[in-house]
Amino acid sequence: MFVDSHCHLNYSGLADRQQEVLAAARAAGVSTMLNISTRASEWSAVLATAEHEPDVWASVGIHPHDADTHADVETALLVERAEHPRVVGIGETGLDFYYDKSDRDRQRASFRRHIAAARQTGLPLIVHTREAEEDTKAIMAEEMGKGAFTAVIHCFTGSADLARAMLDLGFFISLSGIVTFKNAGDLRRTAHLIPRDRLLIETDSPFLAPVPHRGKPCEPAFVVDTARMLANELDWDIEDLAARTSANFFNLFTKATR
Repeated sequence: MFVDSHCHLNYSGLADRQQEVLAAARAAGVSTMLNISTRASEWSAVLATAEHEPDVWASVGIHPHDADTHADVETALLVERAEHPRVVGIGETGLDFYYDKSDRDRQRASFRRHIAAARQTGLPLIVHTREAEEDTKAIMAEEMGKGAFTAVIHCFTGSADLARAMLDLGFFISLSGIVTFKNAGDLRRTAHLIPRDRLLIETDSPFLAPVPHRGKPCEPAFVVDTARMLANELDWDIEDLAARTSANFFNLFTKATR
């Protein structure tokens, strides 16, 4: 059985056929899905899906793209919402200096508020980072010095140096369908650096459909294709990779149950 550690079941392209998408995932062997929120207006719908579907869990958070419009989302609100029994993670949060859709200082401030919420709740932080490696490393290291917290770098596409820095802090790394892309040779090489007990897999659906589904809306069932390619790259049996990444998910997201 497989775990999709990061998907957006309430986004356009999946929400309108959610039951079909869930049925396809289950038929493919996906036993658990983590439905991620990116703005406050999504929280109710994301939580509702997790309440109605026993194999779907939820997160609460604000994406760095939305930091400008959510400056009032303080740590206390995140902590309060994380009390919901189906919420198992904080995020996604982080830094995106590629699109710069929000002011960078507001992104940094929001990121730190989420880290504080992760520390207070004991729930893992779900981190998005793009073209912001130095700031990500500095903030994560500085905040770790204030008190321990756990985290996963989702949809990892960074450098080997970033991977090493995050692993040195004890964090997990999640790989998406990007690792199957023809031009992702550097990422595949970085995958070899990830300890087997710190690796997660995800779809980030409806984005980033893996080979052989390029051009289609991604969905949780496709995590199996990413796993198959990754198992081949890392010289694992697919069954071993499925079991290991699933166990890693529950070792990190300890509030979730099988």
